Amino acid sequence: MTPQENPGPMTADWIAVDWGTTNLRIWAIDGSGKTIAHRSSAKGMGKLAPHEFEPALLDLTEDLLSEGRGTAVIVCGMAGSRQGWAEAPYKTTPCPPPTIGDATIVATRDARLDVRILPGIKQLEPADVMRGEETQIAGFLAGDPEFKGLLCLPGTHTKWVFLDGGRITAFTTFMTGELFALLSGQSVLRHGLSQQDMDMDAFRKAVGDMDKEPARLAAELFGVRAAGLIAGLGPEQARGRLSGLLIGVELAAVRQDIANLPIAILGSDTLARTYRTALESLGHSAGLLDADTITLKGLTLAYSSCSKVSS
Repeated sequence: MTPQENPGPMTADWIAVDWGTTNLRIWAIDGSGKTIAHRSSAKGMGKLAPHEFEPALLDLTEDLLSEGRGTAVIVCGMAGSRQGWAEAPYKTTPCPPPTIGDATIVATRDARLDVRILPGIKQLEPADVMRGEETQIAGFLAGDPEFKGLLCLPGTHTKWVFLDGGRITAFTTFMTGELFALLSGQSVLRHGLSQQDMDMDAFRKAVGDMDKEPARLAAELFGVRAAGLIAGLGPEQARGRLSGLLIGVELAAVRQDIANLPIAILGSDTLARTYRTALESLGHSAGLLDADTITLKGLTLAYSSCSKVSS
């Protein structure tokens, strides 16, 4: 075949899916383990009724499916929630990350789809839940099975996860990202904030302030507005201070743990780097790992055991 020739349609050996509340992402994998397509859409769980999940998946994958056989589709995330495609019941901590044996098989109209949704994990006391992050954790442990420490998974709802002996022993979810979105977009603070740029010196100072006096959070939040009105706090500084106050009070809540355990951050985007900056400003170190790579690794682990479960 010359470089100019059309190689023809590609078909997937199997398909990995990360289905969040906001977005749907797929990786099509061929028989050699190579990713032949990586696609996404805005058809997240929050926009779909149960009968709309299969068409949304086909929108991204139909040209990758083989006629005459069911292509394995391994799904993690919110598609398995009570409001999703099919509920995949939670596993309970302490536990290892779920495997394909824990997955829920979904009945589909299109016989070319063989869909299995991995479950999330629940913690009974204090009550907490995760969906999707458990697959990232499986991918992380594949590379470091003896890790004993904390994983930070930054996001709208950031999670701090304790790992020991290949098991998730406990975890805590912080609504820090959602609080930032609400305060910066809907509260009185929105009038003085930059929409994008953030002063990192102001961020670091705010993290340190919360490390010393986390109980002052509510007062310090209004102080962002007051300083913008009468003390010359600029929009970039205001955004940095707001972010630092919220992430700082989160770190204050896990102060003892981050002081005594190794930390890894699953993420390499701006938010993940911001968390690393906050930790470094308090004298802690943490490595960054690419979340997409780790997610695909976790889904690949689930697929690799799929044939054993099916046989």
